[in-house]
Amino acid sequence: MHKKVLFYLSFLLISLTINAQKPQKLNSNQIYEKIQKLNFLGSALYIAAHPDDENTRLIAYLSNHEKARTGYLSLTRGDGGQNLIGPEMRELLGVIRTQELLAARGVDGGEQRFSRANDFGYSKHPDETLEIWDKDKVLADVVWAIRTFKPDVIINRFNHRTPGTTHGHHTSSAMLSVEAFDLAGDKTKYPEQLQYTSSWQPNRLFFNTSWWFYGSEEKFAKADKSKMLNFDIGTYYPLKGLSNNEVAAIASSQHLCQGFGRLTSRGSQTEYVEFLKGEFPKDKKDIFSGINTTWNRVEGGGEIGDILYDVEQNFDFVNPSKHLPALLNAYQKVQKLKDEYWKSIKTKELKEIIEACAGLYLEASAVSSSATPNSTIKIDFEVLNRSELLMELSSIEILPEHKKIEKDIDLANNEKKTFKETISIPEISFSSPYWLQKPWSMGMYTVENQKLRGKPETPRPIQVQFNLMIENQSISFVKPVVYRYSKRDKGEIYEPFEILPKVTTKLNDKVLIFATSEPRKISVEVRAGDVNTAGKISLQAPKGWKVFPKEADFSIAQKGDIQFVDFTVIPTEKESEGLLKVKAIVGGKDYDKELIEINYDHIPKQSVLLPSQAKVVRLNIEKNGRQIGYIQGSGDAVPESLQQIGYEVTELNVNEINGNLAQFDAVVVGIRAYNTNKELQFKQKYLLDYVKNGGNLIIQYNTNRGVDIQAPYELQLSRDRVTDEYSEVTMLAKDHSILNYPNKITEADFDGWVQERGLYFPNKWSKEYTPILSMHDKGETAKKGSLLIAKYGKGNYIYTGLSFFRELTAGVSGAYKLFANLLSVKENTVINEK
Repeated sequence: MHKKVLFYLSFLLISLTINAQKPQKLNSNQIYEKIQKLNFLGSALYIAAHPDDENTRLIAYLSNHEKARTGYLSLTRGDGGQNLIGPEMRELLGVIRTQELLAARGVDGGEQRFSRANDFGYSKHPDETLEIWDKDKVLADVVWAIRTFKPDVIINRFNHRTPGTTHGHHTSSAMLSVEAFDLAGDKTKYPEQLQYTSSWQPNRLFFNTSWWFYGSEEKFAKADKSKMLNFDIGTYYPLKGLSNNEVAAIASSQHLCQGFGRLTSRGSQTEYVEFLKGEFPKDKKDIFSGINTTWNRVEGGGEIGDILYDVEQNFDFVNPSKHLPALLNAYQKVQKLKDEYWKSIKTKELKEIIEACAGLYLEASAVSSSATPNSTIKIDFEVLNRSELLMELSSIEILPEHKKIEKDIDLANNEKKTFKETISIPEISFSSPYWLQKPWSMGMYTVENQKLRGKPETPRPIQVQFNLMIENQSISFVKPVVYRYSKRDKGEIYEPFEILPKVTTKLNDKVLIFATSEPRKISVEVRAGDVNTAGKISLQAPKGWKVFPKEADFSIAQKGDIQFVDFTVIPTEKESEGLLKVKAIVGGKDYDKELIEINYDHIPKQSVLLPSQAKVVRLNIEKNGRQIGYIQGSGDAVPESLQQIGYEVTELNVNEINGNLAQFDAVVVGIRAYNTNKELQFKQKYLLDYVKNGGNLIIQYNTNRGVDIQAPYELQLSRDRVTDEYSEVTMLAKDHSILNYPNKITEADFDGWVQERGLYFPNKWSKEYTPILSMHDKGETAKKGSLLIAKYGKGNYIYTGLSFFRELTAGVSGAYKLFANLLSVKENTVINEK
């Protein structure tokens, strides 16, 4: 039992750090599992729409039980979701969710792919989805994924036959998969892809069905299952000390920003897939039945199989290095295979196994976490052979320039060899997610390089190829340059080594609201990417706006140090908006990027370069009251947005709320607060007492799953939402103060909204509430629960599902005016008389 627990911890540790560039250190069990996968020549591709849509139970089963090469194609990176762990939204959230998917695959053994589709938010129908996404481009990406991954089996997460019954992205992913299944093998379709890959016809296509798609377990029990396969995915893996469903739960729990952390489970569990297309399997218990998954599948593979099956059957768990001669023999034979696909896949797998069996440790660690193009960086190298085999480091090669440095170092058993090199960084692209390097649309990212499309992340900029001779056979291993250091409270830390600009700049506020025509001091943060960085910086303002001075000097001695440069920005007299752009000039070269670093413990540190700019809005807005109390929910930037227009916002600790709210002109509860903070239910009496005594309480949206917001009167949340940000808005209570004081709200104030109108509106409420607005998506009935207000005692209770958390941070003028009215209604509760 003790060994089992130790192995579980070892497995988990490796899984959660593998994508942070920490070297793999495989134990004998893990080496043996990789040999089992090496001897299985079959693959499966799971297809869905978003991160966390994937069925980790089935992916883990296919990868660990069947031993198949298993991939997950997520059409989007989840950019339109919400973030429960931090402030990052939209494209930055997509970066986080990409890494969480990679962490999940590091646990369940799968691989990760994407399309160029941008998650623009909830969609009610695939017609809308495929119009915004650009169907042909996303379809091309699905075909590309099939042609490059070459799956024998494709499994859809969602049902292509039920448009309009679930998220439009979900249904679209299945519809595109069904279409791509036939197109991938047709050389006349997307022929431009064939200069990099070959056409491919998968053997069969399935839909990963369950009782949920039938409405109930009773209905599913009665359903015709003649075209269904089922497997017990609760299988136990003695080598892991874990069951498949435990592995799956750990994988799923990597989606922390979506609140997917969950308990592990054990025991028998049946999974179903419904056959859709292709060749029906002969054995309904084996998804690969009838497909040759042995080494005999490829020409010349038989003799390789003879070698490797013997290694598997007689594997020495005590001394894996015993198998190195056989593995090296198989490696040489794999290099002669004519089938380029399997040659590439099995070469990579064999190298990992050889490296692990030899106890090889190969590392190239930079003395700094970043460097700039056309600079130099010192690299510390560590090479260690922990086997009895005759081994030599012949040379190292710095990629991508292929600069070779001869070494000829003998690697005796367990004698660590270290050396240093100063390498030159060529003029190469900066490190940043490749899909964010060019302007994108609401529905699609721009990726011109076909070979980058679908990759989970940008290839590491600087890598080292270690060229070795093992028992007089040449073999090379490529490792990314990393940055390794330690902290007393965290221990050893590995970070990606990045190529960054000589200078980056930052405007702290991404939306600057000018509520008056008064000038404002704006500070620009200038960060040096190299030592002795000096130049000039300027702000480019929209037409009619003025900036002083026109440009300013900066000089920073230390790499990574920051200097602030102040400008005075004078807005227009009338309402207007535009972009305030930062430009720095160093050595005659322009720099216009902001460096955003995303650093959470469960994913590798991410460096993202985006345009250094902010939206500026001249807004004629009136306010009543000044002191606002704010209770955070799952995290939003509404408090900062309110401060922009002159409110003093105090963020409240839920545990400290008692009868101390009277000093606030209004109290605002953040999004999903009742979902994420269970302590809030015990403080509701204080909030309602605050309203009863004359306070103004604004509750922003919560999901309707197992939550009681304890409203003063009956109020039932639903899943009603309006996803079309252009949908018409009707004023139901035109004369109510909430639409008239202190700002007159008109239909024009709903122009320019982003992503949606709102979500999780109430659909039932008592007569005490007054509905203020009506709106609906195309083909649907009117939704009147987006903004409700009720008099309670001397004050007002307001519930709103309008997506203020998106609109305020996007600088939507009308949203600011309406929210100011919500904050002010306490002082003007009667219906205005015209």
